[in-house]
Parts: sequence; structure tokens; C-alpha cells
Amino acid sequence: MAKIEDLRTKTDDQLAENLVLLKKEQFNLRFQAATNQLEGAARVKQVRREIAQIKTLQGERAKSAQTEAAKA
Repeated sequence: MAKIEDLRTKTDDQLAENLVLLKKEQFNLRFQAATNQLEGAARVKQVRREIAQIKTLQGERAKSAQTEAAKA
């Protein structure tokens, strides 16, 4: 599981790329669960949390950029 400190050091592009990969993995895990082939059920929760962490971080960055633009 990615630590939030590790995610904070990544650029916006790296976060977006990581988000795409996690969403693909989440889709594959959901598909495996639907066909009763899922082995690591805990990974579903882990991926969901990592996606939420990335989206939260992206939102924080967008908000801070917006306030910086408003100050200028």
C-alpha cells in the first residue's frame, strides 16, 4: 500500500498515471470477483483506498493552486 508521504513526492503526471493503473487493476479485481476467481480479496480494499488517497491529494493540489491564483 502506498504511503501518503510517498504519494506527496510524486508529480501531478505521475499521480494521474498511477491513478489510471489503479483503476485498471480495480476493474480487473471486480471482474475476478464477479467470476469467482478472486484470490486476494484484501487487495480490493487496498486499491480502493489508494485511489481515494490519490484523488484527495489531487484535490488538495487543485485547491491550493486555485488559492494561489486568487492571491496573484
